Formats: sequence, structure tokens, C-alpha cells
Amino acid sequence: MIRGATPWALQGALERRGLGPVAGVDEAGRGACAGPLVVAACILRNGDAARLSELTDSKLLTAAARERVYDRVVRRAVSYSIVIVPPSEVDALGIHVTNIEGMRRAVSGLSTPPGYVLIDGFGVPGLPAPSVPVIKGDRAVACVAAASVLAKVTRDRIMTELHAEYPEYGFDVHKGYTTGEHGEALTAHGPSPVHRWSYTNVAAAGGLHGKQPPHKVLLTAAALHAKPARTHENQEVLFELPAG
Repeated sequence: MIRGATPWALQGALERRGLGPVAGVDEAGRGACAGPLVVAACILRNGDAARLSELTDSKLLTAAARERVYDRVVRRAVSYSIVIVPPSEVDALGIHVTNIEGMRRAVSGLSTPPGYVLIDGFGVPGLPAPSVPVIKGDRAVACVAAASVLAKVTRDRIMTELHAEYPEYGFDVHKGYTTGEHGEALTAHGPSPVHRWSYTNVAAAGGLHGKQPPHKVLLTAAALHAKPARTHENQEVLFELPAG
């Protein structure tokens, strides 16, 4: 698809053809092994390019710039919606299913129903409006970039709060992603209640410490090798849960 010369071009083209308002959708935390998945949807005013001059993919902004853009998007957006999915839900359903469902919930949560939805990277069935995925949409489309910032800042704030509760893991630095420092902390202390047991490194660390997850976990094929599991009648592969 043709995305346009500027991040506002595609949104503007859809609006001019009567397909607006246009919502962008993105997530933060898909690759993290601790903390929630956060999904956001956002509808921007089509004439706000000058007022949102810093807006781009959240990963390209400094922390201070993300906070500035977040505050401005919240003030200027026609509508926005943020969905926070806890680690237990990620573990029960798997990250891809959770991500898809989170995007549906975020779009449905918009106070202004969108006429069209642009998604970062991949298609999402079951949305309440026509949609199309945009490769690297968080860099190519303004409303997707806005959703990226909303999701990233919200999640970073949550991880900073979790650091106060679990300071031994360094969540304020790596935000739950798998870094060398995080890996060392997992090996030393085992998983915390906010780690995702469906991720291989967390399952392995839990096995080292003889820990069981506090909820049902849908294991990946790789994680199955980290700790023995059993197959239940519903064909989900789950960790053995402690008796009682």
C-alpha cells in the first residue's frame, strides 16, 4: 500500500474519501518477559501536524520527549483508549492471541467510533471498522505513532511502579525486557508474580528455583523443555499447578 510522503498523508487521504475518523493502534511490551502488555488506540485531528511536530515511533524518542508527546496527544486527541493486559492473561492465552484481543478492546473503547483503523504491522480480524496493517506503521502513520507513545509511556510508568515492589529485578531500567541484567536477576531470585511464565527464560528460572506459576500457563514449544508439563483434556499444555 502507498503510505504517503509524510506521517499524516495516509490518514488525510482516508479522511478526504469519507472513511474517517481514522484510528491508529499499537502495543508496547509484546517482547518483554515481565509486566503487562499495553495496547492503545488513538484518533488524531487531521490538522494537528504542527502541534504534534515531535510525534514519531515511541522507540525513537527519548524518555523526556515521550512524556511531552504523551501529554500533548492526550490533550489534542479526538479520542484515545488504553488497555492494560496483566501477565496472567498473557500466560493463559499466549502473547499473540492476547495482543489481537487487546487491539480489539482498545478500538472498541474509543469514545468516537472510527471509520477506518490502521494497525502497526499485522492484520487484526474482528475490528468494528475496516482496517489495514501498515508495515512500520509507528513511523509511517501519525495516529499509529500516537498509539505507540500512549502504550509505551503507560507501560514504562507501570514498570517503574513495579520496581518499587520488586527492586531486585531492575524493572525501572530494562522495563521487563530480557537484558543481561534482567537475566542475572531471574537466575538469582527466580520469577516474580509479575513475570510471564509462558516465556522460556522465565520457565527455566522457575525450574531452577523449584517454583510453580500462580495461574494457568499456555506454554510455547520452547518453554516445554524448561519444565515438565502435562496435556489436559482440552489440549492446552499447562504447567503443573501446586495442590490446593
